[in-house]
Amino acid sequence: MEFVLVTAIMLFVLHYNQNIDAKKFLDDIEPYFHFLMEDDYKFLLSLRYGEAKDSTNEFNKRVTNGLLATAIFLGLFLFSKVNFINVLLAFVLGFLVFKYPYTQLQSYYKKNLHTINQMLPYYLKSLEILVQHYTVPVAIRRSIASAPPIFVPGLKKLVDKIEAGDSSVDPYMEFARDYPVRDSMRMMRLLYRLSLGSQENKQEQLMMFAKTVSSLQNKAREQKYKERLEVMENKTMMMLCTTGAGILVLLLYSMMSMMNL
Repeated sequence: MEFVLVTAIMLFVLHYNQNIDAKKFLDDIEPYFHFLMEDDYKFLLSLRYGEAKDSTNEFNKRVTNGLLATAIFLGLFLFSKVNFINVLLAFVLGFLVFKYPYTQLQSYYKKNLHTINQMLPYYLKSLEILVQHYTVPVAIRRSIASAPPIFVPGLKKLVDKIEAGDSSVDPYMEFARDYPVRDSMRMMRLLYRLSLGSQENKQEQLMMFAKTVSSLQNKAREQKYKERLEVMENKTMMMLCTTGAGILVLLLYSMMSMMNL
């Protein structure tokens, strides 16, 4: 314990006198932790904040916070009792601090899946109009400017992969996996087939795509009306329950007043 205290004091004095730079030390070791970056972290971060946040800087902040938390918990546990369990617990708590921002991004994403489900048919309708005049990749690129912000990160990734030379269905399927809502897989397959179609049968494929989009729009409207109806029913039920409870209280009060008389 004495060794730990002396080491901590020495490090503080060296940092205070600028003999060592703690920030530079953290910046130097952070690249070694990049294997911990989740595969979908950049996508989730851009989905939540758009282009306002740099994924590398945000990940480095997570690493720094995790390391500092581990050091703090180690110090606290060493003051009480030194054993393997306490050391392991300090590293586990530091890892949880590191993971917390990522779990927040996941939570935000899951909460917005319902919104995505409602928006997708209307976005596809606008894309259908563009596809009538341009090729599918060009239409998608042009649609980004007017697309709902929640779709922009996925659309940019989709177009970038196509323009990089990936002519397979994979970029379209990856978009569908990023937005796993109703019929997203089927719609992306239809869009891919439309991109492969020759000029002769493009009109036929476009009509099929348009019918499917219209069907999705109808489902989205029905779902929206159903949700509104459920909200109205819940409010009506609450009003009836409140009214019934009020009447019951008044009846009980009246009966007790009559009995007292």
